[in-house]
Amino acid sequence: MKLPTLLLTAAMGLAVALPATARPANVTDPEIPRSLPDNGGAVSVGWTDPAQFSEIKYSGNRWEAQRGRWVVDLAEYLQEKSAHRLARGQTLDVTITDIDRAGRYEPTVRPGMNDIRIVKDIYPPRMTLNFTLKGPEGQVLAEGERKLVDHGFLMSSSVNNNDQLRFEKRMIDDWLRREFKDSPALTSVP
Repeated sequence: MKLPTLLLTAAMGLAVALPATARPANVTDPEIPRSLPDNGGAVSVGWTDPAQFSEIKYSGNRWEAQRGRWVVDLAEYLQEKSAHRLARGQTLDVTITDIDRAGRYEPTVRPGMNDIRIVKDIYPPRMTLNFTLKGPEGQVLAEGERKLVDHGFLMSSSVNNNDQLRFEKRMIDDWLRREFKDSPALTSVP
């Protein structure tokens, strides 16, 4: 195969492949499911329309705030961590109704800097969720709405300073510790 033909073939292949990968992930995309796939586990996590989340509605840069897959990442983290706190036979259903990540995109007078997330103590992470914990027989053991907020998020040392969701994940960990502190699953752990 001649070099020009090879280059043309490679360029055409790239042109076909790029549109599928060029579009950045967007948490408000209506084609993205509003729950994690049912993997047969004890914890199911879903969420309401992310376009209505405080993170996007009150962001200084709505386009940057909706980029990525942070809603799915937080839901997966919540599912994984809460599964370890349930006793055998218990199930947990969680619906995330609001997220406001730590920090904010502030308006700036310098061109090209409106995509920088500013993390200050006046912008703590917040999350609102509804949950139902059921026992092995299907009886409701606990349920309700929880409004999570971590006002001291900058005062605690973080294990993974490179994780963009570290403050939100720590807030989830704190809630799980408080909510499930008397869980039978934890009493068997040395």
